[in-house]
Amino acid sequence: MSTESATAKGRPTVRRFQEMKRKGERIVMLTAYDALFARVLQEEGIDLILVGDSLGQVVLGYESTLPVTLDQMIHHAGAVRRGAPGSFVVVDLPFLSYQVSVDETIRNAGRVLKETGVQAVKLEGGDPRTCGMVEALVTAGIAVMGHLGLRPQSIHALGGYRVQGRGEREADELIAQARALEAAGVFALVLELVPAELAEEVTRALRIPTIGIGAGVGCDGQVLVLYDALGLNGDFQPRFLKRFADLERATREGVRAYAREVRDGTYPGPEHTFRRDA
Repeated sequence: MSTESATAKGRPTVRRFQEMKRKGERIVMLTAYDALFARVLQEEGIDLILVGDSLGQVVLGYESTLPVTLDQMIHHAGAVRRGAPGSFVVVDLPFLSYQVSVDETIRNAGRVLKETGVQAVKLEGGDPRTCGMVEALVTAGIAVMGHLGLRPQSIHALGGYRVQGRGEREADELIAQARALEAAGVFALVLELVPAELAEEVTRALRIPTIGIGAGVGCDGQVLVLYDALGLNGDFQPRFLKRFADLERATREGVRAYAREVRDGTYPGPEHTFRRDA
């Protein structure tokens, strides 16, 4: 099995990700919201960068994704694109940017692509109305990623942040919606907070790749919020999260050291200072 990233084999495309599924190559996806982190992700060979509407909680300080606007998503997606011009970037369509009408959905998704230069959008749900939106977007030439399981934009209707698809009826519905989204034209599907057995069943049933978050190792790839994976959000400790670094502690140590040296007069030192005669 190849461990080479999609970006290492040239500019990544929708077809490349589907080829990775066929070959059993794992797909690596992380979120980014700014140019600096996006550059790091591109240079480290991350296959897909997601500008998630988790922007709302992670960067903007909201309690959920619901207040995030299309303009905010476009603003941050543009920054990510400038930081990672060679990466495949997917942008979440925020709440009420694709639920109202087909015309508005196409217009909003078109704005995202035109104003940021990213390659694809992502939307949540797999009901017939949402599948109709997907079909309209794909017909308009816009690549779409789907999202099932826990859908943060529907958090109130779902009754909170909880695992989806544990019951037989829920599981059957999720599988049916996954197949419907594939038929509608999504090129990949995020499965969030889904029992591992169900996620694996969905993955086997589809020709398109699945990307899991809290859905076990049986998916074709994985995604995490970058800030969570780097340990910058110490209060957030869900079962599915593994911290791959402890940047919160390192950041706190750096801030304390800076404050200490400013207060005791050791920073800036001579090596940080300009002189008239130099």
